[in-house]
Amino acid sequence: MASSNSLMDNLFQRSLEDLIKGLRLQLLGESFFISKSFEEIRREIKSTDLSTKSIALQKLSYLAALHGVDMSWAAFHAVEVVSSSRFSDKRIGYHAITQSFNDQTPVLLLITNQLRKDLNSSNEYEVSLALECLSRIGTDDLARDLTSEVFTLLGSSKALVKKKAIGVVLRVFDKYPDAVKVCFKRLVESLESSDPQILSAVVGVFCELTTKDPRSYLPLAPEFYKILVDSRNNWDLIKVLKIFAKLALVEPRLAKKVADPICELMRRTVGKSLLFECIRTVVSSLSDQETALKLAVAKIREFLVDDDHYLKYLGLHALSIVAPKHLWAVLENKEAVVKALSDEDPNVKLEALHLLMSMVNEDNVSEISRILMNYAIKSDPLFCNEIIASILLACSRNSYEIIVDFDWYLSLLAEMARIPHCQRGQEIGHQLIDIGTRVKDARLELVRVSRALLIDPALLGNQFLHPILSAAAWASGEYVEFSKTPYEIAEALLQPRTSLLAPSVRAIYIHSTFKVLVFSLAVYFSAQEPTSSPLFEEPTSTGSSPMNGITYKSISSLVNIIELGLCSLSGTLDVEVQERAKNILGFIGMIKHKIAEKVTTQESETEASRAVAFMEDVFSEELGPVTSTAQEKVPLPHGLELKESLEDLQEICGEFLKPVVDSNSNSNSFSSSENISFSVAKLRISDQEEASSSSSHPPESASLLAEHRKRHGLYYLSSQKSDDHNDSNGDNNNTLNEYPPANEISADSFNNKKKRNQSKPRPVVVKLDEGDELKTKPNVSNNDEPLSLAIQSALMGKGKEKEREKYNHERDLDSRIKGRGSGREKKTKKKNGEKSTLHSTKPMVEKTTLSPLHMGLAALASMSRLLPPGQESLGEPSLEQKGKPMWS
Repeated sequence: MASSNSLMDNLFQRSLEDLIKGLRLQLLGESFFISKSFEEIRREIKSTDLSTKSIALQKLSYLAALHGVDMSWAAFHAVEVVSSSRFSDKRIGYHAITQSFNDQTPVLLLITNQLRKDLNSSNEYEVSLALECLSRIGTDDLARDLTSEVFTLLGSSKALVKKKAIGVVLRVFDKYPDAVKVCFKRLVESLESSDPQILSAVVGVFCELTTKDPRSYLPLAPEFYKILVDSRNNWDLIKVLKIFAKLALVEPRLAKKVADPICELMRRTVGKSLLFECIRTVVSSLSDQETALKLAVAKIREFLVDDDHYLKYLGLHALSIVAPKHLWAVLENKEAVVKALSDEDPNVKLEALHLLMSMVNEDNVSEISRILMNYAIKSDPLFCNEIIASILLACSRNSYEIIVDFDWYLSLLAEMARIPHCQRGQEIGHQLIDIGTRVKDARLELVRVSRALLIDPALLGNQFLHPILSAAAWASGEYVEFSKTPYEIAEALLQPRTSLLAPSVRAIYIHSTFKVLVFSLAVYFSAQEPTSSPLFEEPTSTGSSPMNGITYKSISSLVNIIELGLCSLSGTLDVEVQERAKNILGFIGMIKHKIAEKVTTQESETEASRAVAFMEDVFSEELGPVTSTAQEKVPLPHGLELKESLEDLQEICGEFLKPVVDSNSNSNSFSSSENISFSVAKLRISDQEEASSSSSHPPESASLLAEHRKRHGLYYLSSQKSDDHNDSNGDNNNTLNEYPPANEISADSFNNKKKRNQSKPRPVVVKLDEGDELKTKPNVSNNDEPLSLAIQSALMGKGKEKEREKYNHERDLDSRIKGRGSGREKKTKKKNGEKSTLHSTKPMVEKTTLSPLHMGLAALASMSRLLPPGQESLGEPSLEQKGKPMWS
């Protein structure tokens, strides 16, 4: 009966092709069809017939790959299908395993024996399936258990099997480093294979291994060099070039040896991929070889003038690699780089932009910025903002170290704000404020630029530029003493179109208006005698307005325009804007009638003048830049424990911190917050009772609570008794819990960097000791990885085999000679009746501890029989040999 059901299921079972056709016919109900098919698969996969089970598993794999259906529940069924004797079923099973298995799969260990069986199969295709599966899901246990099988397959005579076995070695070494002792020798021997498929596979494996720890593979440099010279396969050569690019950084003497073959490749090859890899190897690792570098730069120029966008991008990328050490190579191709900014390909444009910004210094920053601004105006919005961001980043790096003329740079920032596609308002506004706080000599130009931005009506309607207007408004009020006409600044801050701004920005506008008013009133009240000047006179040579430049008429006009502009804002819905407007109107109402008295009375100090002087003192302190690490410099108050846990507080005060429920309330209304409270008052009363009953011995919990309060007093509310005690003692103890100012920066925190003499002296830029530069973690390479150590020991052993053979041969010879000599002595001593003793001495071998680099170089030389002249041992090279080429 079971067999008949299995036969019927197999007869009417839909294949994968039927499933795909059904999915394509579903226009709207695809999810319903998938759910129905999934239930069908669940039923079919439980069949005892392996053919039915394998087809169901194949359909499940398809749905999991394309529609994200979970198939982890079918792991055991996949193991069952793999055990089938049919190759088609086995292939479906292995595919499902590689697709769904991971390190946490419960049935993973069940396939160990099946993998071992298939790896030992006489069918090379079954072996191939097992190797592919091992390369995907190989774990530590699988790699350990199957190392011997992989070792056997590395010596297979079948190219398909050996090629895939070499590829699996990479996974096995990564999961089980001890496999190096077993398989590494055969892997190295494969470098001398004449089969191009095997050679390509083994070179690919070493290309991946050298990316982790190149130093361990230095002894194999002769084998790689032979492939570089003899091979005609472009892909093998590309991988070998990648290997030498890593090795040359570890051993500089390799660069001179491989430079000539690489130059020859660049001259004769027609493959663009191989040519680019040669160029990248030269510019990244062989840049000290002048001949090779010049040839590489010439080939880069060919890429840059090519019409192919891909080659142009690769040429720009190669130039970006060589730019940090050899800027002349970029300058020679400057025209091609600038021309690439107008390319159709966005990747080419971005690479050209990054390359151009790498050339920026204080001598050419103005020219490059002008070129880029012209391109930004006529570019699409995305690339336009990339240009603006690149200029801002390059110019602000290291506290504007490449900017000499800050007046020019402020004008450039204003020009950026007027570009139609500009969306970098946050960065531009931040730099406007940053320059104002750091560079005192630039504040006059900053106020002029800020006023020009404030009166530009085109900026008010772009929400991306509101941060710029906010910064301009702040600078206009903060540095109003550098303004020629504060009246015009007040007009710009109170213009009707400011209603388009966000409330947070309007609040800054109002606050800056208050600063302008206070400054103007202070100047007016400090004047010795009235003058008949215009609204405001020109500033002096230092930039500040004259003390007697404001008349009664001008100050009255200023007060009237501010009062008129803020009256409409006193009823706005935004609370902050309304509050600031009413504060200023209240201040104006307080001193408005006192302004006229200044003309008639001769008193030097009045109530209004004292109020204005007080407000001027409020704004008189200059704001400076604050480092991002300022909070870390604030010392902690004595006795404050921030890192100590307060978990013991629950044990000590548990009875006081329990919720108290009102007994009069209904039990059903327990969730009401009005009926639940914590007995803080009870805790305070208990503290007072404990303090008053000093005659009796306090309980243990009370002593613990007192000790906890003593250690963590800042976390407690002050009790009534302590308050009375503080009142009785006056202010004696008030300073105990005072915190130091948060952002206090002393004069020692600033470091003015000196620049060389120039035609125009660079203004002083306030630069903080810390916080201006990004902190980067040092890149610490870990050379003690198990795989690297295993590789080093394997290669060192290979280098010492010949020494060991030589030593064994000498020892055998020595023992034979001594054996003959001892025979003669025995005969002589027997004749003379003397008792002879033979003292044999074992030769002493001195052990020398070498660094990994010297061991690698020594093994490399011994393997190739290329020890430098005058060096007979494997010790450290002499001083005269250091720096000489490795091969003659």
